[in-house]
Amino acid sequence: MASSKHSGGELRRLALSVLQPGFVGTEAPDWVLRAIGDGLTSVVLFSRNIVSVEQVARLTARLRAENPELIVAIDEEAGDVTRIESATGSTRPGNFALGTVDDTDLTEAVAADLGRQLRSAGVSLDYAPSADVNSNPDNPIIGVRSFGTDPDVVSRHTAAWIRGLQSSGVAACAKHFPGHGDVAVDSHHDLPAYGAGRDEIAAQALPPFRAAVAAGVRAVMSGHLLVPAHDPDLPATLSRRILQGLLRDELGFDGLIVSDAIEMGAVTARHGIDGATVKAVAAGVDAVCVGGESAEETTVDLLVKGLVTAVTAGELPAERLAEAAGRVREFADWSAGLRAAGAAVETAGDGIGQVAARRAVRVAGDVRDALPLTAAPHVVELAPVTNMAIGKETPWGVAVPLRERLPGTTSVRVRGEELEQGTVALESCALEPAAGRPLVIVARDAARHAWMDRAVTGLTSARPDAIVVEMGLPGAGIAGAVRIFTHGASAASGTAAAEVLTGTLSR
Repeated sequence: MASSKHSGGELRRLALSVLQPGFVGTEAPDWVLRAIGDGLTSVVLFSRNIVSVEQVARLTARLRAENPELIVAIDEEAGDVTRIESATGSTRPGNFALGTVDDTDLTEAVAADLGRQLRSAGVSLDYAPSADVNSNPDNPIIGVRSFGTDPDVVSRHTAAWIRGLQSSGVAACAKHFPGHGDVAVDSHHDLPAYGAGRDEIAAQALPPFRAAVAAGVRAVMSGHLLVPAHDPDLPATLSRRILQGLLRDELGFDGLIVSDAIEMGAVTARHGIDGATVKAVAAGVDAVCVGGESAEETTVDLLVKGLVTAVTAGELPAERLAEAAGRVREFADWSAGLRAAGAAVETAGDGIGQVAARRAVRVAGDVRDALPLTAAPHVVELAPVTNMAIGKETPWGVAVPLRERLPGTTSVRVRGEELEQGTVALESCALEPAAGRPLVIVARDAARHAWMDRAVTGLTSARPDAIVVEMGLPGAGIAGAVRIFTHGASAASGTAAAEVLTGTLSR
């Protein structure tokens, strides 16, 4: 039964305080403002809430009028996963590009630059960086969101990114504990498993999280993945063995544990959204992220009811709920101080993101006769279905920045289903328009998509002089007279590729 120390109203406030919900719209809904007054301590912003930095600043100011220490979170990684620049594409490269350059000072500077933008918008917590080591090249959810495949590289850049972001007054959140890099299933849809033994996990996946703790991170996000070596039954978000035993006891983390979006299929398919929330808090989660997909007042009401009912039924100790709420309050106090300190940070010169994207570009092949382009090319962009972390609305590619530099550039974007259904033929949309002019082929993780690999192979066989730009993970043996690797598909990376193609790249 519920502890006599906590009345029904107090339990409801505690339950509200451990949720980090999203909402729809670019202005604060009345239900969110009421919930803040009733004890809600956090909200999370997504691209649907964002028009401009100035508009977000007005939104967050309105929210904080209800509670000056409100935690305002955002899922902003830069690179492929961007919310603050979802309409235009990120002006900063993502983690894989930074890991490729392997200059921790640069990584710290890029993160600090992002932090200044987020702080000016009123954001106090960023669900980043991804501290996952992308050890499985077929990983459908991490890929270029990781700093790389080497735990040492990922560790030092995770630490640098945290230092940079937090120097600007925005709290970082290392994710997805204990490491989402060696899986082959997207946890948005189903439960992935990380089948390595404890020693391999300790050597491969945990070092970046140890580095994050050492760098002063005060929030860690759990991953929705099964790690049988530590818990054969429950995914990390719902596992006390992993959250308490591994993260707190072994790694010594005493900050805020945040869940990955609790509505994701990896946990809701088996437990429901309210059941998963109760199990997560019972396991050691302090703040439950919800609302990427389920962003209604009814969802918050359902989760609050689930938590309160679980306490009164004896399924969730009232002390655990109170402990979680206490950690949220402590984090809110600390992050408010961090945000205030960030006000004194001077703004750096513009363009560090573009500088970083340029430094991440790698070129292979004989460029002497191929570059720079002297005539407007035809660009074929091969577009995969991206995972749900990447906004469908976020632009990417090379055609647009190339057209700005070479007027007359034409382009087509081709999807796998169009080729498979026969509604589009590469001969008519790619090769014929490129007759007598340069052909540029843009791929995004060709090694992970058989249809894309076939398309690149077919096009380069027909046009051995074609230039291939790979904006995802570089695959082995990609054909083309010249290959350009950007190590990410941010707007900054697309611009850098266009600069290489036109001979205007400056580093």
